[in-house]
Amino acid sequence: MDEHIADAIGRPDLIHLDEGLVCLRFESMKVVSAMAAVRHLLATGAVRPGDTLLDSSSGIYAYALALACHRYGMRCHIVGSTTVDHTLRTQLAVLGAEFEQVDPSDDLKLDQRRRVARIGEILARHPEYHWMRQYHDDIHYLGYRAIADRVHQETGTGPLSVVGGVGSGASTGSLARRLRENSPGVGLIGVQPFGSVTFGSDRVPDPDIIIAGIGSSIPFANVDHSLYDTLHWLGFGSALAGSVDLLRRYAVFAGLSTGAAYLTARWERNQDPGRTFVFIAADTGHRYTDSVFARHHTAQQADALTPRTVAALDDLAHPWSRMDWNRAPAPQPAGGPPLKTNSTERPTR
Repeated sequence: MDEHIADAIGRPDLIHLDEGLVCLRFESMKVVSAMAAVRHLLATGAVRPGDTLLDSSSGIYAYALALACHRYGMRCHIVGSTTVDHTLRTQLAVLGAEFEQVDPSDDLKLDQRRRVARIGEILARHPEYHWMRQYHDDIHYLGYRAIADRVHQETGTGPLSVVGGVGSGASTGSLARRLRENSPGVGLIGVQPFGSVTFGSDRVPDPDIIIAGIGSSIPFANVDHSLYDTLHWLGFGSALAGSVDLLRRYAVFAGLSTGAAYLTARWERNQDPGRTFVFIAADTGHRYTDSVFARHHTAQQADALTPRTVAALDDLAHPWSRMDWNRAPAPQPAGGPPLKTNSTERPTR
């Protein structure tokens, strides 16, 4: 029996959709990441019960950190993106989290920079707060190791690839690292929006939106680029088509990043039918009801969509591009500071 709702929310479903196609479905993916990070910080003495944990979020990490703080008796302070909706703000308030939202902006780069700047202001005033650094600290890799073990146990020993939005790198990166401890040949396919600096698509903006959570307009220091074999970049319209097709075909109601990962996994599976592709569904589709699912009648047919394979970042183009990354290092100058590989060795205070 679970001792807290966060334990149940953090446990994903593994769903066999079709031959070679498996969905790793979370209710809210970053709960498992935040819970493991907070447990580790408490165990190492980096924080104590009652301390305030601080971070920035475009949505699901805010909820995850608020749940982890509720579970372990911590205070929570969130600097939120303009994408955080009324429903989530209300939940955060009832959970006791302090939430402040940056000024509205149509520019994600400006939104992210404002949030980072605000974090700095808060820390200057409250140096006793602990900044969780979800975009910079590989402590957030810890929570996905047990999930990787479950994927390994339930998918067998055949050829396997993981497909998912890159985001901060924690979910896809951690899953691949752990799975490769048993099978070095496990593939990792990252999904990015156009306009993200992480893998160099910032030269190709998306005229609609940058899909929140899987890309970034500022460098993320805990993305290990050398883990990824293949990258796919999808625009909003392609991701919408994937989300709608996933619901229509398999009754899985999930978010926009899931639609992009599903479309990618389907295409890759069709090219390599002897391999199993596990794609990540990071959250449910509820916050996309109006922006995505209400537009289902305008969605393109998923079977009609195919990526353009490119050999260089300069060749990226809408609506969907694919590139063999071959576990290469970060593009310059998008890589940011090197990934910290020993951040779990944190000083006590």
